Amino acid sequence: MGDSRIRKWAVNWLLLVCAVHVAVGALLPWLGGAALFDGYHRSIESAFWPGGAPVEARGLQTWWIALFGATIQAMALFMFALVKLADRLRQPSIWLWLIAGLALWGPQDMLVSLRADCWAHVAADAFALALMLPPLLWLWLHDRRATA
Repeated sequence: MGDSRIRKWAVNWLLLVCAVHVAVGALLPWLGGAALFDGYHRSIESAFWPGGAPVEARGLQTWWIALFGATIQAMALFMFALVKLADRLRQPSIWLWLIAGLALWGPQDMLVSLRADCWAHVAADAFALALMLPPLLWLWLHDRRATA
């Protein structure tokens, strides 16, 4: 597979990841309180209330999840725009800005999750970084070599 095909695949992969984030963000406000997530909610509640969570805790969690969904949507749209822009302009610095954003977000989010003993979040963050960082790094290196 030639570099141009790898580049096209990497860009399309990142656009797909962005689209999935937009979809997940759109669904969280509607599904955050669904029975499907009862186990998730219980794991969060036990991290903060080992003796049992107050009834209001579930409502607060559902509210935060809805807010988080809107944030995921917005950030995914920004990332989508930057990927499209970097693809069109072949500007390596745009790939580097996306890498920097993930490098800033990932460790902080993981630390916050570890402090709450929420390993599911750490795993989700690691998974997201594994999906996005390798193609971003490849694109940055490729476009940097091409412009040099």
